[in-house]
Amino acid sequence: MLDLHGPAIRAGFQAMVNGSEELGGIERYVDAVKLKSAVFQQALVENNVAELDLETFKGLCTFMSTVRRRIGAWLNEDAFVDVREGIVELFDDAEHIENRISRFCGRFPTDKKHRWVKDLAVELLHNADPERVPLMNRWVWDAKSNTGVIREIWHGDNVDHITIPVADGYGTYIMLREELSQFLSENGIFRDVLFYVDVLCAQIYAQYICEQGGSYLRADFTAPEDPMQHTRRLLGLDGVQPGDGRTRLKAINGEAFVLDDSTKLN
Repeated sequence: MLDLHGPAIRAGFQAMVNGSEELGGIERYVDAVKLKSAVFQQALVENNVAELDLETFKGLCTFMSTVRRRIGAWLNEDAFVDVREGIVELFDDAEHIENRISRFCGRFPTDKKHRWVKDLAVELLHNADPERVPLMNRWVWDAKSNTGVIREIWHGDNVDHITIPVADGYGTYIMLREELSQFLSENGIFRDVLFYVDVLCAQIYAQYICEQGGSYLRADFTAPEDPMQHTRRLLGLDGVQPGDGRTRLKAINGEAFVLDDSTKLN
């Protein structure tokens, strides 16, 4: 069990419900997350992942907020060959998920500029198979920097000045999902609970961004125009501009990627 703070979770839940009312209600966000997951499932599970092409991969990147600003150097045919090989191995169930993530990250430089690579790995796995793989992004929990959703809902009087003794392994994220799922069920949420968990986690960390500003996310998030702006960004739902298909994903030359109609979330 994680030592979570019930009132902090409840505050996040209320902010999620209240903030989404003017924009169609929380069900609209849940439906968008479900649709995003369907796009990943089609590209990585229903189709042969070994045949993943660069244009489809670019489409997926638009829905990964902590990835799309940093991956430009890998968005060319030569570099993508190695990326695709890594993705194929990432989806090989023969090994434990943590070993697969570690091996995938090992294909890239290990400096701070490439910390986004883990987010890429876990986003691909989670969005393609949300039942088996919980949300595992660094903004959910980063043990090294002692930041993330877990810190924001950890039970304690002086959380900002302690190191939380929780590893950022698969078991931790599963436990977090179970406890948040139980909370949601106790509050009347019985359908699409796993997707509600994603939105709730994003809302909890979005509140932190609004109040204090993030560290590695500061370049990606500015002052919100509405209560759910950061929540949408964390979930990658802001990646496509309505109408023209232009995205926040940019190639290394700065040119914006444009989605075709098959991968838009409009």
